[in-house]
Amino acid sequence: MARLRVVDPPRDEWGPGVQESERSVVTVGVFDGVHLGHRQVVERAVAVARSLDLRCVAVTFEPHPAEVVRPGTQPPRLTTLRHRAALLTELGVDDVMVLPFTMELARLSPADFAQSVLAERLQAATVVVGANFTFGHQAAGDPSVLRVLGDKYDFTVEEIPLVSGVSSTLVRELVAAGDVSAAASLLGRPHRVEGVVVRGYQRGRQLGFPTANVETPPNTAIPADGVYAGWLRCVAVGNLPAGYDGCVWPAAISVGTNPTFEGVPRTVEAYALDRDDLDLYGMHVAVDFGTRLRGNTKFDSIEALIAQIHADVDRVRELTSSASRP
Repeated sequence: MARLRVVDPPRDEWGPGVQESERSVVTVGVFDGVHLGHRQVVERAVAVARSLDLRCVAVTFEPHPAEVVRPGTQPPRLTTLRHRAALLTELGVDDVMVLPFTMELARLSPADFAQSVLAERLQAATVVVGANFTFGHQAAGDPSVLRVLGDKYDFTVEEIPLVSGVSSTLVRELVAAGDVSAAASLLGRPHRVEGVVVRGYQRGRQLGFPTANVETPPNTAIPADGVYAGWLRCVAVGNLPAGYDGCVWPAAISVGTNPTFEGVPRTVEAYALDRDDLDLYGMHVAVDFGTRLRGNTKFDSIEALIAQIHADVDRVRELTSSASRP
């Protein structure tokens, strides 16, 4: 499994034990979403590393560069850092190096970034990037600049063409519109929202459908209000209680303010089908969105709401039984 390392921004002195002793193949990017375009770049980097018998290192940034350079303009996050690292690991990356994105890092020139991070820190033999890759102060560097710097600092550069019609921006737009099926086609998997299960109003339990109320991190890309078919799973952040490790259940998912009840904040809730015995409070869970069933509706009575929930659950059961678990 890849090592996840969070390191200080580049400085004149990296400090003891930080300098790498072996060369590597490096790919660099925010990689938010790890969509099909990202996958193509990372998979090529892994292939090159294997052919050269070197380690493959994916360099990513936290927080999103826009949050530092243009505060308030950062896009909704498609993946948590932990999920992003796990997805990169699944593609064969040996190490995920997280550079805390600071103004110090943002002010590095392309040449300084290439020297301090790629050449000195990672001993890059080859750097694999997408065709739209930019780096350095005011995004002054691109693949052509990187090639020139590679000649100077002894690494080669491979530029991977973009996958047509695939971008993190488009995925965010689809998620915001509730079109999670189309988003999944660009991601290569269902869109996921993560968070800790907290106590809500417990109305779902009162209606016979106990839900996990998921408190998501700030600026999470949450799908449009509505009801969805998908999956609920426990995520191992620390030790899980006995019987919950690796658990995943088909789930009916509700996003919104529950318009039948007044004064309810926007929530993400997931009902694990046919399970009223789960105690998930305090656990870190993931909600994978498969298909949108409908928008939110204000019902005239509790009985009408319960009847609709039964219909939703039946539809979720039908959809998830014919789909492979993510």
